[in-house]
Amino acid sequence: MSSISFSTAVVIPARPATRSRLRLTARGRSVLLALAAIPLAVGIAFAAIGGGNAIASGDDVAVASFETVTVLPGDTLWSIATSIAPTADPRDVIGEISRLNMLRAGELQIGQELAIPAQYTD
Repeated sequence: MSSISFSTAVVIPARPATRSRLRLTARGRSVLLALAAIPLAVGIAFAAIGGGNAIASGDDVAVASFETVTVLPGDTLWSIATSIAPTADPRDVIGEISRLNMLRAGELQIGQELAIPAQYTD
């Protein structure tokens, strides 16, 4: 009698790890860095050449002047708004003063100068 046997174990020969033949030397790193820096240098040169066109002159310049109010002890935005614009809605005046002076949460300090919107000045 003859017998047939099947083996489930398959042996795959291991391949040696392939190593890249490319090695960067110090000169190669320098060249690669120089090539990467070219777009940056071109961008800086473009900005330097193109940026000279915006020359500011004093001709035809509108000067904005504001009347200011000095914050005294006990002053609030509400009291300032009602004193500078007694006929207007204080909430609207407070909003405009806050935007103009970039106030956050209505915080005032004694001695602070607040610019008043032009429509509420005399």
